[in-house]
Amino acid sequence: MADSSGSVSLDMESVPLAGKEHIVKTGHGSVSVAIFGDQDKPALITYPDLALNYMSCFQGLFFCPEAFSLLLHNFCIYHISPPGHELGAAVAGPDAPALSVDDLADQIAEILDYFGLGAVMCLGVTAGAYILTLFAIKYSQRVMGLILVSPLCKSPSWTEWLSNKAMSNLLYMCGMCGLVKDLLLMRYFSKEVLGNVDIPESNIVQSCRRLLGERQSPNVLRFLEAINGRPDITEGLTKLKCRSLIFVGEYSPVHDEALHMTMNLDQRFTALVEVRACGSMVTEEQPDAMLIPLEYFLIGYGFHKPSQFSVSPRSPLSPTSFSQSFSHLKAWA
Repeated sequence: MADSSGSVSLDMESVPLAGKEHIVKTGHGSVSVAIFGDQDKPALITYPDLALNYMSCFQGLFFCPEAFSLLLHNFCIYHISPPGHELGAAVAGPDAPALSVDDLADQIAEILDYFGLGAVMCLGVTAGAYILTLFAIKYSQRVMGLILVSPLCKSPSWTEWLSNKAMSNLLYMCGMCGLVKDLLLMRYFSKEVLGNVDIPESNIVQSCRRLLGERQSPNVLRFLEAINGRPDITEGLTKLKCRSLIFVGEYSPVHDEALHMTMNLDQRFTALVEVRACGSMVTEEQPDAMLIPLEYFLIGYGFHKPSQFSVSPRSPLSPTSFSQSFSHLKAWA
């Protein structure tokens, strides 16, 4: 891959904010893929968390000008939505077959075949991070690297399983009601932005709440049941040889699981970034905190080696405040 050294400047207004949507038919149903950028460039695929699509899970990151420039300069972005999670999706009928996490991982391989893609960079959040990690385990030659945000890798604990079952029942009986939205928002965000009786919800939470109202509850239910039936993939992590960059929010409900995952990946190729005062969805709550680690991570592949490295003034983090494993990124560079 060519080294893309020098500064990068992209006019965000020159790139459409709504990608070109393709509906890809797979052996496990149709999937929406929104494409941004030059398809001659290496591919970066994204997969969002439960009940989200790229507009509600990655908008904050891609609206960060530095991250937008970094990623669009080096990659063509393929935003994969979980089945039925795209805007305007039809409701899954009662006869729609249940999905498993293996089905969802296999769908990704079919999507890559459809677009004629080889090895890809992967970016996923929580449930989406699990699906992409499982894909990497099953199709290791097709994964260039993993960028995982608050990832899952274990089977659900009894607490999570019961909570997900309660949410499943609510979705089935009440649809995407206020209580379901509240449960999902607590999964995504920290208390700092969720608000309380004295402090209103932040703009990002209000926006996410509105976008959740656009989801079809039967479609969300199918994805939730697949994730609630996921197996433990810890053993498979030891076989991965691609580089992995893991972000996790300090207040994420899956913080301990992200640490467990980090410890079970090959330490030579893994770096962990813990983001202070943040929930699970770092891509929306603190996207600026991802910029410097992403730059170091991508430099290791020969992508965008800047002539002068500087800390984003909007970022609450500096290189010295990252976890110790961030030093691995510098070594790769």
